[in-house]
Amino acid sequence: MELLEEIYKNASMGVSSTTDLINDIKEKDNKIKTELEYILKEYEKFKKESCKLLKKCKKEPKETGIMAKTIVKMNIKKEVINDNSDSALADMLIEGITLGNLELEKGIKNAKDKEAIDLAKKFIKFGEDEINKLKKYL
Repeated sequence: MELLEEIYKNASMGVSSTTDLINDIKEKDNKIKTELEYILKEYEKFKKESCKLLKKCKKEPKETGIMAKTIVKMNIKKEVINDNSDSALADMLIEGITLGNLELEKGIKNAKDKEAIDLAKKFIKFGEDEINKLKKYL
């Protein structure tokens, strides 16, 4: 159950922060935009799937706190103002994906639910694949 909650939280934060990043570079000429749109769609899929599994277990998905989202939003805005190059954005995304994957790896160790473990492994694989794609922008 905790693993599903972690997947949901991770995906929810991914949706929120990727949406913020897309909005912050909307007027800019970044080549990474297509990749960001793909990442957002995948985060939305993981959020929806984890939500469905949580409800199946009669658990209500918990959103990440407004304070945490606000801090991330402000950090993204600050980073984009400082350096909105594709390289800087890729670096920021790789860092975020890596942190999320580490939390999921920890969660898998204590999990018993096979569906949750399978979903977490798919999420981690997605993150690893994205990191490899993003490296071309560094």
